[in-house]
Amino acid sequence: MIQTIYIEESVRDHPRTREICERFPSATQIDCEKYNSVFNSNSQNFRLQKQQPSLILAHKHKGYVLPTPPDYGIGGSHNYYFSHMLNCVYDCRYCFLQGMYRSANYVVFVNYEDYFDQIESTAKATNGDDAWFFSGYDCDSLAFEPVTGFMRYALDRFSRMPGANLEIRTKSTQIRELLTQPPIENCVIAFSFTPENISQSLEHRVPSIKKRVLAMKKLQNHGWKIGLRFDPIVHSKTLEADYRGLFTTIFDSIDPNTVHSVSYGAFRLPKPFFKKMVTLYPEEKLFALPLTEHDSQVSFGEATEEQCRSTVHQELIKFIDECIIFPCS
Repeated sequence: MIQTIYIEESVRDHPRTREICERFPSATQIDCEKYNSVFNSNSQNFRLQKQQPSLILAHKHKGYVLPTPPDYGIGGSHNYYFSHMLNCVYDCRYCFLQGMYRSANYVVFVNYEDYFDQIESTAKATNGDDAWFFSGYDCDSLAFEPVTGFMRYALDRFSRMPGANLEIRTKSTQIRELLTQPPIENCVIAFSFTPENISQSLEHRVPSIKKRVLAMKKLQNHGWKIGLRFDPIVHSKTLEADYRGLFTTIFDSIDPNTVHSVSYGAFRLPKPFFKKMVTLYPEEKLFALPLTEHDSQVSFGEATEEQCRSTVHQELIKFIDECIIFPCS
């Protein structure tokens, strides 16, 4: 439950600000000139704030749509991401956000229209090429939907943009809004998974694998396109058996023939993020594993990464057509 809401003066009277605040009638409201003064202030403790994050409502002024990193995509000619929210309601110990931000508070930018105006103009500029827009880079796309209503607005806009494709990436089971409306052709709901043992030890507050698989099945039965994302792959001695069990659980419940796309990627972090995360969680066993540094990235090393990717790939093709699998390096 949100106990404190910081509100930028510029959005104090915005209709979405009022709507979101009405969901938390007991929360203390504090005005601020700019969200950065709260979100980027010194002497914050991400780990402590994560126990009871505050909400910050703000206006995004630029950078609505950005190119994705290289090799990030599912086959599109042009790939972009956008972040209507900063930080995630979940607490995955491998997540780069805790190394990137000083604050664990949630930031929601309420000027949704500006995002989609730029998405529309960006899609038009590709001159008919396949353009993908990924939501879920700096937050979980669906987990906060009952508060923000962002996806409801996004789906409405994308339904009128046939030249643009939307990926909604999530670990959430907040699918109620998706089940209340007909699916749109240019949208994929992509669920992220790690094996059971990794999920239980590293993915705190995340719904169980069984609950996420059930949510996927409901969406698939409703007609939504479903994607599967296995990122990051965390190396372990039982990797092959772990992923075989995970894939069996998933594909025993959903129809593999109608899965839109599958992607996977190995665990890695920028070195500055990793150092901060170790400081936050010095007792975390993940960070005590034999990790190496290469090109300012911390990972299990190129050889181990390749072994992880190869193992996951070989297990995947036992269940699903290889042509829809997209490795992410």
